[in-house]
Amino acid sequence: MDRWVEIQFDCLPLRSIDRLDIPMDASPKFQEHCLRVKAAMEKHGSHNTYYLHNAKCTYHLLNHPVDGMIQFKFHGTVMTDADDMTTRGSDLEVELVKETCTWLSEPIVHWFQETVQRSVAVEFDHYIQAGDLKKTEERIAKIKAESESDEGFMGMYL
Repeated sequence: MDRWVEIQFDCLPLRSIDRLDIPMDASPKFQEHCLRVKAAMEKHGSHNTYYLHNAKCTYHLLNHPVDGMIQFKFHGTVMTDADDMTTRGSDLEVELVKETCTWLSEPIVHWFQETVQRSVAVEFDHYIQAGDLKKTEERIAKIKAESESDEGFMGMYL
């Protein structure tokens, strides 16, 4: 065990969504997902925002392979700075799903739910750094150039 905090997520850049209608034959689970993504876009916009889903955060509190584990599932939005280089904030729904801590109490669960938000922000910065930063910089330069050439109008959904 070399990691105290394990974080996994799927990331959906909200700027990549061009349609908000839900397919008629979508499963109830997919419909819920679509509604959550739509709500995230309405609340936070689509520029410099990312929707995290299929996500979990596991804390290992003891040097033991089983005892002392707390696991949360989460989904929600992460916002980055204007350059898409660092996490600026998050709006996540966090739920305890599994634990092996006989001493766990409700105040500790609430504290860890807030800690998940902070842990995800740090991990998302690692996610950004592991990506192709040159490509991100080129995309931002292109958006700025288009904005300047159109007298500041960037268009809808950018």
